[in-house]
Amino acid sequence: MNGDLTSGKITPQLIKFALPLMVGNVLQQFYNLADTLIVGRVLGTDALAAVGSSYTLMTFLTSILIGLCMGSSAYFAIQFGKKDYESLNCGIFLSFVLIGVLTVILNVFVFVSVGWIIKVLQIPVEVQGLVREYLVCIFVGMFAVFLYNFFANVLRAVGNSVVPLIFLGISVALNIFLDILFVMVFRWGVQGAAAATVVSQFISGVGIAIYYYFGFPMLRIKKRHMQWDRGIIKEIFSLSFLTCLQQSVMNFGILMVQGLVNSFGAVVMAAFAAAVKIDTIAYMPVQDFGNAFSTFVAQNYGAGKRERIWKGIKSSLIFVFLFCSLVSLVVCLFAKPLMEIFINEENVEVIQNGIGYLRVEAAFYFGIGLLFMLYGYYRAVGKPGMSVVLTICSLGTRVVLAYLLSGIPAIGVIGIWAAIPIGWILADIVGIYYYFISFTSLNDHA
Repeated sequence: MNGDLTSGKITPQLIKFALPLMVGNVLQQFYNLADTLIVGRVLGTDALAAVGSSYTLMTFLTSILIGLCMGSSAYFAIQFGKKDYESLNCGIFLSFVLIGVLTVILNVFVFVSVGWIIKVLQIPVEVQGLVREYLVCIFVGMFAVFLYNFFANVLRAVGNSVVPLIFLGISVALNIFLDILFVMVFRWGVQGAAAATVVSQFISGVGIAIYYYFGFPMLRIKKRHMQWDRGIIKEIFSLSFLTCLQQSVMNFGILMVQGLVNSFGAVVMAAFAAAVKIDTIAYMPVQDFGNAFSTFVAQNYGAGKRERIWKGIKSSLIFVFLFCSLVSLVVCLFAKPLMEIFINEENVEVIQNGIGYLRVEAAFYFGIGLLFMLYGYYRAVGKPGMSVVLTICSLGTRVVLAYLLSGIPAIGVIGIWAAIPIGWILADIVGIYYYFISFTSLNDHA
């Protein structure tokens, strides 16, 4: 186990740890990206709208599980920084049981609520059947999503970001192959796209769980770790619940925006579905850098190295600014060819709507990059409630403005796009203000 981030040169160490996370999350997007590309080209606009709308819903549902796993990971990293392996292993056991049970409950709920969900999302009648087909199949993979994200977060908490990337890479390659086989060869439609994703998710989830058990004997759970420790449960619950709430609020807001997008019809839905994939991949690396930064802060927080945390903040800000500036330039300049990867050239209206979305969002990528750093920092120092506040600021602004602006005929759908970066910037201002007014307490007493 050689993932100690509490010593050594900060910038090279942060980048080295963050790179597999950044590459891994880009690969993760290929689960749905492959569906989007193949479905859009082979099955047409209605199928693309169905898959895109379903993707937003699945992102919301899985964010509950991912948030719980990320919150637990903060506890794991703090204990690893303290070198308290008994508390670490006990925490791994307790969080696995609690999140695993919740996953099963959530899975049952969504299966019996598919019809209600479709109504709430205002899915147009012409694509409701396709959405139902896709969702019923994709829901089967929820437990696999939990398995992968839980064990990936355990390994990342102790400084190993390479192994999760390897399993994810294998899974993505399999997903693309199965997409081609099920959709283009077997002609299974949107169900084939969903089946390809589910099979791939189980490969990565089960594979990383097996590797964890045999590859990390120091983290293997023994009978003495299987105890109901209220102190540990309280810490994990505080971190996990609030991180879960933050992730869920964020994606619920996105889901509400999806409902508004759906009200503009299949053309805007298809444009949004393709543009969001490009947008997500563009800024996803800084989200993962924020998660790597969070692990760095948590380990050093546990080790009591406050000055090292401050140096890490300065290094991370420089990296995020430079990266976001570069990506913003690329997306703004190449918005049209990027859209044409997913949409045939003759669908001019869909492409133009997607270009409008991309250029508005890309101009403000540093806003969301900074926001991911703030999320990671507050989670790592045991203040995940502040991440929830920032999310509410960002998403509340986004949803309210999206509905208000899009209702003005002269603005229309552009109002939805503009509301998103305004929300990022407002949350950044609040997060930075809170950091400076509470700097002494966070570094001396938290």
